[in-house]
Amino acid sequence: MPHEPAAMTEIERIESVKVTDGAGERIDAYLAAQLPEMSRSAIGRLIDEGRVTIDGKPVKAKYKVKTGDEITVEIPPPVPSDITPEEIPLDVIYEDSDIIVVNKPRGMTTHPAPGAPAGTLVNALLARTTDLSGVGGVQRPGIVHRLDKDTSGLLVVAKNDAAHAGLQSQIQKRMAGRKYLALVWGDTRFEKAVVDAPIGRHPVDRKKMAVIADETKARPAVTDLTVLERLNGFTLIEASLKTGRTHQIRVHCAYIGHPVVGDPVYGGKRQLPGRFGVADRAEFQRLVDNLGGQALHAYKLSFTHPRTGEPMEFEAPMPPEMAALIDWIRGRAV
Repeated sequence: MPHEPAAMTEIERIESVKVTDGAGERIDAYLAAQLPEMSRSAIGRLIDEGRVTIDGKPVKAKYKVKTGDEITVEIPPPVPSDITPEEIPLDVIYEDSDIIVVNKPRGMTTHPAPGAPAGTLVNALLARTTDLSGVGGVQRPGIVHRLDKDTSGLLVVAKNDAAHAGLQSQIQKRMAGRKYLALVWGDTRFEKAVVDAPIGRHPVDRKKMAVIADETKARPAVTDLTVLERLNGFTLIEASLKTGRTHQIRVHCAYIGHPVVGDPVYGGKRQLPGRFGVADRAEFQRLVDNLGGQALHAYKLSFTHPRTGEPMEFEAPMPPEMAALIDWIRGRAV
């Protein structure tokens, strides 16, 4: 489908960039470095819309810049969001004029999507502030990274485009730290492990993700795992993300044979070890049902403040339902 000519659309401002170094670099990456208030994905959208030109001619994202190129970038005005603000209580850990750090509860979707048009973190944020970056698009204002609906924990949200681009760059360059607590089935054979296995859409069930051997149909995915506590049939681990693929920790844990407890998609059919009695099995199931999802919590988040350069680190305790399950298992350890 042909792009709509940029001349027929509104323009808020025009940026002109002359290439003096960096020849041979893709134009989307080059512009992301030259226009730090914009992310590479946002620039990619402008390229797709025909808003990035050289000598008046639109270019493609894979174009390699040449010394002397004069690039024109047309920046459109922000698109008003049609998302309804909702007065939903939020556990705000930190806030300033650039960022908000939130401890998202389990059961809350990060942003509106088909099947979840309301009750999301974005709906709640818009009731709190109108200062959210537009880089993520009208359905994802301010959202730099996501958590699955039934995963609780820390998220950083950007209040302006410069903060968004800076945070996104840190994540892409693996300079930001995102650590999770996960209760998994089984006694792991490792104390530390690196799971380096590409993830793509499941070839049969398109609602699921999977480790895919054909790397042309998957994206690189790396998770560091560290054992925190062995619970005689279960293991509490710390999972550190090096990439940010959809369902990454859940997929990688299932892939190595230790799925996350309570995971309705990747958990499989698991039974308590034989040392547990009938009454124990009923109580265990009650505690798992009370989780409302997988026993996975984003407990630690670290990054450099996008404006001040100050190192920042935040922690959020695991939800009481997850702590109750782990304490119950501890009480029955042999």
